[in-house]
Amino acid sequence: MYYQTLSDEAIISGFRGGDAGIIREYFYGWCQAGYRIYDQRYQLSGKENLDFMSLAHQYALYLMEHDWKPLEDHSPEVSLKTWLIGGFRYVVLDALKWYRREYGSITFEDYLRSFDPGDDLRLQFSRMVEDVCDHAPLSRQERMIINMLLLRGFKGKEIAAELGMTPSAVSQKYKRLKEDIIVPYFKKNFDMDLDMPEVMDERLRVGEQGSGMRAVLSREASMAGARMASVASESAPMSDTMACEEMDFSIPDIMEQKRTTPERITSLEPNEIFVFGSNLKGMHGGGAAYIAYRKFGAIMGQGVGLQGQSYAIPTMQGGVETIRPYVDEFIQFAKQHPELTFLVTRIGCGIAGFTDDEISPLFAEAHGVENIVLPPGW
Repeated sequence: MYYQTLSDEAIISGFRGGDAGIIREYFYGWCQAGYRIYDQRYQLSGKENLDFMSLAHQYALYLMEHDWKPLEDHSPEVSLKTWLIGGFRYVVLDALKWYRREYGSITFEDYLRSFDPGDDLRLQFSRMVEDVCDHAPLSRQERMIINMLLLRGFKGKEIAAELGMTPSAVSQKYKRLKEDIIVPYFKKNFDMDLDMPEVMDERLRVGEQGSGMRAVLSREASMAGARMASVASESAPMSDTMACEEMDFSIPDIMEQKRTTPERITSLEPNEIFVFGSNLKGMHGGGAAYIAYRKFGAIMGQGVGLQGQSYAIPTMQGGVETIRPYVDEFIQFAKQHPELTFLVTRIGCGIAGFTDDEISPLFAEAHGVENIVLPPGW
């Protein structure tokens, strides 16, 4: 087809202009290619609101709300197709969160790979591993396996040759060490959320795509997308004959509702503050705290208060009542700084183990403070 010869600029212009052929071939075609990949990885088929049309409509709503600018801003080192599919992955992850109430796709190894080898946080991680070896009841062989795998970058078969073991034995021993000692130690002492945090830095997961791909989808947009998908699925399946000409791509009025904190925050306006759950030690090594440290000025070792474009509220020191004083302190701080807008994430609802119903009442007073933005449902 002639569309295959179009430039990136022409494709994006076709999206903006509502060209049915371009939308069908490039937007829905590329999204469908991504869906096949993510369906194999996350088993999406058959799950409510995780069908292709629901997810593609959610993505379309977001892009149209931003006049397709996230695609226009794509990195020159990344093809438009790869960039678009990469953004679609965030829609998939967002939908999975609402389906399972948690992300389950990020493993401890994924977490390790998120570190830049030259990063000072990598040095901090190395010290944590050394701390595990110093305090956990490990044999000399177990210490060597942890050290060689996590700090020195050896592969399992190389460690097996060094220690006179089979690669399978090394793998089984490391799996036990990871599950019984390493991951619990990190979670207990350093607030490492080794599942998917409520806020995720897209550059950690899609390389150097930059801040243009801001997959910030509200719950309302997800619901609207599902409704659009339901209407579309009744009229026609996803195919080359899909009647894109008849689709209504206008942004629904629901998008104008009161602002809530988006599920993922990858950039801030100059007057915006990222409010995250921390620990009193100020070890910002996981979850939203890690994003605050990497992107928004959080200071390693500072567990409370304003730091850069972020504000820390400790949540790891005990029960809900131990969090209340810090929340009250935050609300008073926000009142004293009306020139700033505070975007509150779902603090305490990750590794700290609390629920929205337990934490949200602490912010009852915040509903009357105009410059505090709360998560959906709070």
